[in-house]
Amino acid sequence: MNTLLRTRTLGLAALALTASMGLAACGSDSDSDTSASDSTSESTSESPTESESSSETPMESEEPMAADAPFGEGCSAVPTSGEGSVEGMADDPVATAASNNPLLKTLVAAVTEADLVDTLNSTEDITVFAPTDDAFAQIPKKDLNALLKDKKMLTTVLTHHVVGERLTPETVAGEHETLAGDTLTVEGEGEAFTIGEASIICGNVPTANATVYVVDQVLMPQM
Repeated sequence: MNTLLRTRTLGLAALALTASMGLAACGSDSDSDTSASDSTSESTSESPTESESSSETPMESEEPMAADAPFGEGCSAVPTSGEGSVEGMADDPVATAASNNPLLKTLVAAVTEADLVDTLNSTEDITVFAPTDDAFAQIPKKDLNALLKDKKMLTTVLTHHVVGERLTPETVAGEHETLAGDTLTVEGEGEAFTIGEASIICGNVPTANATVYVVDQVLMPQM
């Protein structure tokens, strides 16, 4: 009887020990799975941050606007395509280029009347301050017609608008000798320049042999 009881007691103890070890193993597996899950979660949570950081990086392919590009509000009135556009004017000498620009019809007529087309087209590296049609329209019609008929005076006025060197936006301010033999004074900086009461409304427009600065008034020389 005692032997049987002792045997049952040992059997129950063995079962209890086995069950305890099984539970411990399950607990270890659960902890391992939880740890792996946490690690995966952390790795996944870091990915969007890295993606956002990558997407916020500026595109290196974007190029800044060229420093030698034309400037000024008046440039919006220049055609965007064709021979009268900025790109089209760059291919022709200055008088020919101006003839293709719809803003400069009166100037071209005056240059033709003064027989200055060949002179302007053949002279290398000059700067032309080109009055718009609206600039000529500010002159009383009677006075403008008289000017167009006086070739000597017309030549003096037109060559007063021409400087014998190419002027960049960095060098355009200052005193410059004109082809008329007098001086033209430009004031300002950046993209805001004036010549007396006139303003440059579209500057630094290239042609084959000249740089053009379009102005909103006719520049009259001192007589």
